[in-house]
Amino acid sequence: MRTSYSALQTFKNCPLKYKYRQIDKLREAKSPETIFGSIIHASLKFMFERNPLYPTENEVIDFFNKLWDESKNNLNLFKEQEEMYRKDGINILAKFYKKNPPWNFNVLNLESYFEVEIEDPKNKEKHILTGKFDRIDKDNEDNYEIIDYKTDKKMPPQKQIDENFQMSIYHLGLIKQWPHLDPKRIKLSLYFLKHGEKITTKRDERQLEEIKNFVLKTISEIDERIKNNSFEPRPSQLCDYCGYRQICPMWRHLYEKKYAKEKIKNQEELDKAVKEYFDLKSKNEENNKRIDELKLIILAFMEEQGVNRVFGDIGYITKKLSERNIYDMKKIKEILEEIGRWDEVVRKKQYTILTASKKKVKE
Repeated sequence: MRTSYSALQTFKNCPLKYKYRQIDKLREAKSPETIFGSIIHASLKFMFERNPLYPTENEVIDFFNKLWDESKNNLNLFKEQEEMYRKDGINILAKFYKKNPPWNFNVLNLESYFEVEIEDPKNKEKHILTGKFDRIDKDNEDNYEIIDYKTDKKMPPQKQIDENFQMSIYHLGLIKQWPHLDPKRIKLSLYFLKHGEKITTKRDERQLEEIKNFVLKTISEIDERIKNNSFEPRPSQLCDYCGYRQICPMWRHLYEKKYAKEKIKNQEELDKAVKEYFDLKSKNEENNKRIDELKLIILAFMEEQGVNRVFGDIGYITKKLSERNIYDMKKIKEILEEIGRWDEVVRKKQYTILTASKKKVKE
């Protein structure tokens, strides 16, 4: 398999998003945060390119403004939001330039791609892991530093960066690119631009083996899901930045409700069912019978429309699958008496559960 760390991480975060992006090859609408980050990266690349002189701070900011002006009209942002991003970008670049004047660094490469081959010892199958370095520096003592720029709002603790798999892949990528390098002289740095802080880490053999195992295990999980065509959505805070919400079964109904209400069968009935569901949930247990009836109405709608989440005027309801162990007590008794083992008689059964959230959702 030919893949990348970002693709594997997408699979871990949400299998369905991985399927949309990597298997179905569906184009994803880029969020303002993604486009902003790309423009910042392009501006920093421009900053370290000498042609024949390094650009000044004002030239770097002008470069950023030009790219932002070309992109902002496609983002559907309010004027205040556009200017907020612009101001943020200018502050980041000005602060970075003052702290890191380009002539003070020996930059070997900018935005260069790499490939790492990882072989599965079980079946000898070879996988190609791809990636891109933001920047590679070399100091006067022959130490090499890989620098990855981040526009994240939060800066993680050192321990989290020491265990970051992406940094391990960068280390493997640099060794692959220049095999003569001493691994002990490779530094890995994340530069958190909004905070003006660079956090550095290193890797040892144990950590490099861990990332190889992670890659092989994740690829194996993906292969298994492809065979079973099993890529469930995994809702999280990351959904706020996902470009597939309009087709995702966890979110699609929200957009169908807003933009194509006339196309949804029994939408009015569903709205009433969702509202009554929330009303009854707040009352005492004598209403459980009606709640069960409403569950059937809502579940029937979900099955008919092929969605896992429906939205009413005051909240949304999510369908989840839950597994429980069911035991054959007679057989358990026989096995316990004769062998003392019970694992063989455990079987799984799936149940559908509705979870309700009285939370307004931004579209």
